[in-house]
Amino acid sequence: MSNTRIHFMDFLKVFLSCTVIVHHAGQPYGGANGFWYVRDLGVDSDLGVFFGINSAFNMSLYFFLSAYFIPLAYKHKGSIGFLKDRLKRIGIPLLFGFIVIIPLIMYFYYNEFRGYPHLSLYEYYKNIYLGFGEKPLNWAGPSWPDLNFGHLWFIEHLLIYSLIYLVLMNLFKKINLPKISIFPTHKHIFIFVIIISLITFLLRTSYLIDEWIGVLGFIQMEYAHFPQYLAFVVLGITAANNNWIYHIPKSVGNLWLFIGVLLIALNVIGFVPHSRGGWDSSSLIYAIYETFLCTGLSIGLIELFQRKLNRKSKWIEALSKNSFCVYIIHIPVLIGIQYILISVPVSGYIKFVLASLLGIVFSHLISYFIVRKLPVISLLFSGTNHRRSQGLVNKFNKKSIY
Repeated sequence: MSNTRIHFMDFLKVFLSCTVIVHHAGQPYGGANGFWYVRDLGVDSDLGVFFGINSAFNMSLYFFLSAYFIPLAYKHKGSIGFLKDRLKRIGIPLLFGFIVIIPLIMYFYYNEFRGYPHLSLYEYYKNIYLGFGEKPLNWAGPSWPDLNFGHLWFIEHLLIYSLIYLVLMNLFKKINLPKISIFPTHKHIFIFVIIISLITFLLRTSYLIDEWIGVLGFIQMEYAHFPQYLAFVVLGITAANNNWIYHIPKSVGNLWLFIGVLLIALNVIGFVPHSRGGWDSSSLIYAIYETFLCTGLSIGLIELFQRKLNRKSKWIEALSKNSFCVYIIHIPVLIGIQYILISVPVSGYIKFVLASLLGIVFSHLISYFIVRKLPVISLLFSGTNHRRSQGLVNKFNKKSIY
């Protein structure tokens, strides 16, 4: 079983997990331009450039990695097994988060930062979260009612894409997808970037960055980044079917990594006109910039990690297995840290560093030493009873030995 593990993806998954935590760690400290659960008005820092760079690539690459394992899981488990596995491993944590974790977070925000009279948890849940009460005067949102998936939108999308893949594979059983053993050329990559950039620009004429929509009433979506996310889901599935992650030439990886790093540098020194969207040249340039940055870093990092870090590490493997649970719990952890830091008289930049480091450490410690050790809690937060899973692995290995 260990021989089939893609070790460099463990390193990449841990890296991306940390970028997500760091991104959310900086939300109260300026430049995020979106809703957040903690308000720290005593800081004068601005992390806008960091948010722009990080959001341009990290979730798209996260979608790529997650989608890469969809066809592999389907092939291994079959239709029924795949459906049961997705509903258990993704559906249970998503549902638990929707009815327990997110309401508790929003309840904290309501009582601490909205300025309305204090409510009991029951009153808040019924009247504000579910929306059975009257909408309060001067409601600031971000939506009414408070009912939402919060940061679990990513898991919601992953479940939806998995179910769509399952349906398509059963509808078109007789269609064999072509095998493309050669990695796409620079020309193909360039055309891909231009197409996604133009689609992104067109969507942003109507939907701005950080503007979230409830599609069909329950699919939490930011249209401004949706073309990139969907494209990288398709790329992840295609890469799995064609084994692309091992066929990226070093020259291709180096060039696109250089492009990504160069675009980061241009942003840092102020050469990139940031735009949330609209029908103007700056919006078009920023859509092209983001897509080139996303594609360049994704290709470059995958090739670099595959070439330099494709080796077994028990420590990294353990952190990688923690990443799903860490994604779910890192927001409550960060909220606690950021709330405590409000009273600490240091700059926003220092608070950002402290929240990032403490968020990474405590999220992993709580996941590994608390969540994973308690069977019921483990099932609710990660869709898996880790003790039972490890027991099955040990049993399999024992039989293999004898």
